[in-house]
Amino acid sequence: MKEFAPSGTLRAAINFGNPILARKDPQSGEASGVSVDLARELAKRLGLPLELVTYNAAGKVVEGVLAQQWDIGFVAIDPERGRDMDYTAPYVVIEGAYMVRQDSPIRANADVDKAGNRVVVGKGSAYDLYLTRAIKHAEIVRAPTSPAVTDTMASQNLEVAAGVRQQLEADAKRVPNMRMLDGRFMVINQAMALPKNRPAALNYLREFVEEMKSSGFVADALKRHRIEGAAVAPPGPVRAD
Repeated sequence: MKEFAPSGTLRAAINFGNPILARKDPQSGEASGVSVDLARELAKRLGLPLELVTYNAAGKVVEGVLAQQWDIGFVAIDPERGRDMDYTAPYVVIEGAYMVRQDSPIRANADVDKAGNRVVVGKGSAYDLYLTRAIKHAEIVRAPTSPAVTDTMASQNLEVAAGVRQQLEADAKRVPNMRMLDGRFMVINQAMALPKNRPAALNYLREFVEEMKSSGFVADALKRHRIEGAAVAPPGPVRAD
C-alpha cells in the first residue's frame, strides 16, 4: 500500500491524447475510458482514494513520472520510457497508421521513409519514439500533442501524419482530402506502469492486469466505450519473480 500510494491517495495518470484510452467530456469535463475504469477498479480493490492526474499528451505523462506527479500510469511500452518506470504486460494492443493527402504519390507504408517526406508525430508519443529509431531518410516533425498531428500536417503542408489509427480516421472525416494508408507501421502495446523501485506494487499490478484481461473486464470496457480497432492483449508471460 505504501508503494502504491505514498501520499495515501492513489494518483493515476490519464492521457487524453489517446482517445482509445481516455476521453474528456466537453461539457462536464469528466474523464472516461478504459484506463479510467482500470484506475477506479484498482483503487477500489486497494481501498484507496483515487485522484486522476490528467495530461493531453503521452510525453507529458512521462515527464510527470520524473516530477513524481503520479503513482500509476497507462502508457505504451517503449525501451526509452523503461528507464524511468516499470511495466505490466500489455492490456490492449493498438495499431499505428499513416495518413496522407488524397493526391499524394505515397501509396504504401514502405513509401514513407524517403528523402523529402516529412512525417508528423505527437511529441513524446509512442510513434515519436519508435519512428525516431526506425526512420532513416524522411524527416520527423513533432506536433505538440497527438490530437494536433493532422492539423499540423494540414497547416504546414506536410506529407504524412502518423498516429493512432482511430484518431487519424476521425481526422480524415474532419479534414478534407485525406486518406489512410493500408496496414500498420507498428503495433502499440499499452500497459500499466509504476515509477521505478516499487517491486511489491509491481507484482500486484501485474497480477491485476492479467485478471482484468482474463475476466473480460478490459473487453467489456472497450465495448462500453465503443472503442474499435483496439484488441485485448494476449496473456502476459508467467514470471518467476
